[in-house]
Amino acid sequence: MVFQWPEMLWALAVLPLLVWAYWAILRRRARQTLALSDLSLVREALAAGPGWRRHVPPALMLVALALLLVAGARPMARVTLPSSQKTLILAMDVSGSMRATDVKPSRIVAAQSAAKKFLETLPRDVKVGIVAFAGAAQVAQLPTLNREDLVTAIDRFQLQRGTATGNSIVISLATLFPQAGIELQQMGQPARSTARPLDAPAAPEAKPREFTPVPPGSYTSAAIIMLTDGQRTTGVDPLEAAKMAADRGVRVYTVGIGTVDGETIGFEGWSMRVRLDEDTLKKIALQTQADYFYAGTAENLTAVYEKLGNRLSVETRETEVSGLFALAGALLVLLAAGLSLLWFRRVF
Repeated sequence: MVFQWPEMLWALAVLPLLVWAYWAILRRRARQTLALSDLSLVREALAAGPGWRRHVPPALMLVALALLLVAGARPMARVTLPSSQKTLILAMDVSGSMRATDVKPSRIVAAQSAAKKFLETLPRDVKVGIVAFAGAAQVAQLPTLNREDLVTAIDRFQLQRGTATGNSIVISLATLFPQAGIELQQMGQPARSTARPLDAPAAPEAKPREFTPVPPGSYTSAAIIMLTDGQRTTGVDPLEAAKMAADRGVRVYTVGIGTVDGETIGFEGWSMRVRLDEDTLKKIALQTQADYFYAGTAENLTAVYEKLGNRLSVETRETEVSGLFALAGALLVLLAAGLSLLWFRRVF
């Protein structure tokens, strides 16, 4: 725990003085009592006196004062709070290799099922968008709170050729920052990957806007989750795209599904060997201050999404907790006053 105004803690030095003053008052009252002429009355009064209870309200007041002084120093602590992330982009691989059956019943079916369960774990106030990518990337569903629309978009996936992992990150960023003028053309790519649904009207061309890079992972209002089963075959270099995300503070969580050593599958008359590029996925996550997860089975994939849902629903961050100390101090003051009134018919 750290304090924004640590100088206020010097005020705690007054507490021992208050204890000494309380002890001095008790001794003075004892001497005055012993000065009475009839000692039998003194013994009777002491026998029927409040005993240890008379020390409880002052002790509670002392602790309350200490808590209030600590609150005045404005303590900061790392606590777990509801996440401030309000938008998530699911970038999902729909390349032909996702029809492989090493993840039962198939990679794409397992991915669709896990994504739907993931949506159920998220708070209802979190918007979710979906980017589908193969040889190109496109927005399957703009960020929305409507879970039914998201499920419909997931069910509409159509497998295609190619794997443009970098394009998926760029299009996800363009979806998160629609006014920033993020375009694939800026990175030497054709404009066939779009940051809008195919049936949506064309938007006016956005001009690149100057921005100042921020520390990686510092943008806490949104995040990207990218799932893929292969290595990049076309499009933007994924590490360049990851740098673009890191410069904007957006975390890119990566999920690898499939066979690390590679597998040969057939698709539309083609025979291809697909291999999960774990090294690149780990670098993307590391560069953006996020995490990489490997899911070798459908059960593992569901567990990964569940872990991500829990992680993105809450976050641990440093925040001021002076209000908690002030509340505890106020409650102790009320308790001390209540006990004094109950036992001695006076507030103090």
